[in-house]
Amino acid sequence: MLSRVADRIFWMSRQMERAENMARILGVTHNLVLFGTKATRDQNLLAPLTITDSAERYFERKKPLTLESLADFMALDANNPSSILSCLRQARENAHAVRWQITSEMWETLNTTWIEAKALRRSEVSGAGATRFFDWVKDRSHLFRGVTYGTIVRGDAFNFSRLGTFIERADNTARILDVKYHITLPSVTDVGGALDYYQWAAVLRSVSAFETYRTLYRDHILPIKVAQLLILEPRMPRSLAACFEQITQAMERTHGQHDRAARRLAGEIHARLTHADIDEIFRDGLHEYLAGCLTDISELGRRIQSAYLVSE
Repeated sequence: MLSRVADRIFWMSRQMERAENMARILGVTHNLVLFGTKATRDQNLLAPLTITDSAERYFERKKPLTLESLADFMALDANNPSSILSCLRQARENAHAVRWQITSEMWETLNTTWIEAKALRRSEVSGAGATRFFDWVKDRSHLFRGVTYGTIVRGDAFNFSRLGTFIERADNTARILDVKYHITLPSVTDVGGALDYYQWAAVLRSVSAFETYRTLYRDHILPIKVAQLLILEPRMPRSLAACFEQITQAMERTHGQHDRAARRLAGEIHARLTHADIDEIFRDGLHEYLAGCLTDISELGRRIQSAYLVSE
């Protein structure tokens, strides 16, 4: 497959996953702000900007940090390259460039999503309409992923689509967990209390893991078990371990002339996740561990770009 085609497919899937992740983060933030306390309001509003590394871009606009302004910036701002609207547009543009390599169902799903998204009014992403919008974005991403898995031939296009999806998903899971544990830690008096419980429950819901946690642990929500679930549990679809299982499988099916460095790093990350111990991770520092994971994920993305895709 030509590198420019692989690049388009990789980013098509990565941008759709990013749009869904943004909707998840905003949905949880919306609930935390509406039902939380005044003391945690600014902290909860700042968290999505921290997760997405977009705080500097947001404050350049000289606007106060409110729920409505945050939703507008992260959902519908065409000048924000990480906004939901921008991600959906870029996914559709990439799909249009490689229509002959993807199925008609994949194209129709992305094209229809973009047509509906650009017709949205800002009033539909505020108040009661915000939750419906976030659910719609997640539903469209699920539809695209399901259509892709169910219709595309198992070849290079499928493999690069999987790589884009799971690298983006792993990055998002690590960021969400790190922000909760390191940046939005409650005060000492709140640890183990109702506020702490609600925030950890929100983290689980942001990655659709609340029911899974209850199924696997049947226990109070404890930080170490949340970390176990989201980092090391291969049965949890959005865990780092599950993502890297999919990434290594996709890379095993993909062959390039200069991909040894990318394959080696993917295998090393997968092996570390497979054999890691959560008690050791907490003893050495969860933030430090997640920061290392994010660095590795970024480096893997760079190596994949260099090995298979169009040079940046």
